[in-house]
Formats: sequence, C-alpha cells, structure tokens
Amino acid sequence: MATTQGRSTTAGNSSKNAAINSPVTERASEAAHHAVDAMAEKAGSAEDTLRKTAASSKATIDQKQEELKMQMQGSYERSKQFAQENPLAAAGIAFAAGMLVSALLRRGN
Repeated sequence: MATTQGRSTTAGNSSKNAAINSPVTERASEAAHHAVDAMAEKAGSAEDTLRKTAASSKATIDQKQEELKMQMQGSYERSKQFAQENPLAAAGIAFAAGMLVSALLRRGN
C-alpha cells in the first residue's frame, strides 16, 4: 500500500508539473495575476481617496460644530442679557411657554 500511495503522489506531482508547463494554463495564470494586481491597485487608490474624503469631512464637521457652538453661546448671552434688562417680560414669556407645553402635554394624553 505504501508504494501505491507513493505512486499516486508522484503521479499527482507530474500532473501538477504538466499543468504548469502547459501554455494555456500559463497564459490563464498570467491573466489572473494581472487581474489581481489591477484590482489591488484600484482598491488601493479607492482607499486613499476614501481616507482623504473622510479626513476632509471630519475637518468640515469640526468647523461647523465650532460655528454652531459660537452661535449657541451668543444666543445664550443675548437671552441672559434680555432677562437681566427685562425681568418681568422674561418671567411672562417663561410662564406662557410653560402653559403652552402643559396644554400640549394634556392634549396628548
């Protein structure tokens, strides 16, 4: 049995060598290697583009976030100043807003 296994291994190696030496197989192998190389190159280019776009988007989002933060801070300062200058009007607005929210919550139930 050992010789049978040895012969089948040798036969398997000879068929592999025959396949490697075959011109059709050789061309198919080269075409496959070229296709894989071309896809790898395109994937690398796409990855670079994606990384650059993500970095640019992050910078834009950070900038917009900072602008919104400044606007909110300005709104807070203006509201605070209004409340200090007009305490009665501020209390009236707060009361009216509370009544409106309360009415809306009651209507929802």
